[in-house]
Amino acid sequence: MKNPREWVADGLCFLLAVGFTLLTVSDGMERHLDMEPLSAEAILGGLSSLGVWLRRLWPVGYAVTVIAFSLFSTAASGVTLIALFTVAVYRPLMVAGLVTAGAALASMATVLLRPDTSMPRGWQALLALVCVLAALAWGMFIRARRQLGQSLRERARQAESERVTQARQQERHRIAREMHDVLAHRISLLSLHAGALELRPGAPAEEIARAAGVIRDSAHRALEDLRAVIGVLRADGTGGGWGDDAPERPQPTLADISELVDESRQAGTPVRLECAVSDPATVPAAVGRSAYRIVQEGLTNARKHSQGAEVTVTVGGGKGEGLTVEIRNPHPPETDGSTAIPGAGSGIIGLAERATLVGGRLEHGRTPTGDFRLWAWLPWPA
Repeated sequence: MKNPREWVADGLCFLLAVGFTLLTVSDGMERHLDMEPLSAEAILGGLSSLGVWLRRLWPVGYAVTVIAFSLFSTAASGVTLIALFTVAVYRPLMVAGLVTAGAALASMATVLLRPDTSMPRGWQALLALVCVLAALAWGMFIRARRQLGQSLRERARQAESERVTQARQQERHRIAREMHDVLAHRISLLSLHAGALELRPGAPAEEIARAAGVIRDSAHRALEDLRAVIGVLRADGTGGGWGDDAPERPQPTLADISELVDESRQAGTPVRLECAVSDPATVPAAVGRSAYRIVQEGLTNARKHSQGAEVTVTVGGGKGEGLTVEIRNPHPPETDGSTAIPGAGSGIIGLAERATLVGGRLEHGRTPTGDFRLWAWLPWPA
């Protein structure tokens, strides 16, 4: 179906063809031509003008018909230029070239069969050839411009699609890192308490019950975290996750570090927290979340490699100077590894990437005193 712009263009072409036909018939009447030539001019010119409305559907057929009419009608010769322009716009160059060649031959034949006495035949042929080539060139220009515009729009759509795909992929990678941080923390608690029960089968019933409660609570939270992460990974932006109507879970902040420390204490890891930030709520959300994940990973590593050793968590800083986070614990002694908690080995790498993404930096390793130190600086704008 035509759009309004195409209707307007066809209407202008129709009026142009009708106007040229009327001028041709009027000129023939002034020259007192016979009724048969005038009738041929009016009929063939009128049919060529009406065909303008069908030129987009059958450009080649319309052009061939008008070229045939031009052998007997000067009015149809003028409409031929509109037909050639249409073929050049809607058909490949090879097809347009063949049709144009046919129009040029028809123009030469017209000069020989119906010469204009007011102009030499050579000038008539040259003028006809120039008009035919001009119609072809103009149509090719319009076609090239349309193809260029279509190509640019296609590239824009492709770039937008790639941008959306890349954003989704980055979000999935971020969620995967979150899954590692969260689940490693929960599962390390499970492994620690299960190992304690295994090593102390004769522990008092009260202590066993307390450890079992912590295991159950940690398992329940791990399942909730896994369910939330998988729900986000399965969602495609329009729903489809686990529980589409469930609200998004709040992300941890700096203020939640104390709860994280309490969980480790309940698991049997002595932790000393030193927080010099007077109002954790003023820390930017992204910075606070990164600090929380760093502490979470540090406590998880301490449980894995230095079970029972005291861990010191220090948080300090302020606006304009940045936020510093340090987790320090004694370096693990040499053991047989029977109770070691396995790990993926990618937690520190993920933390370093997280710190870099927010504009900070992360350091880790043994200190001169023999402790293991995980330290990070995160920007806190003034």
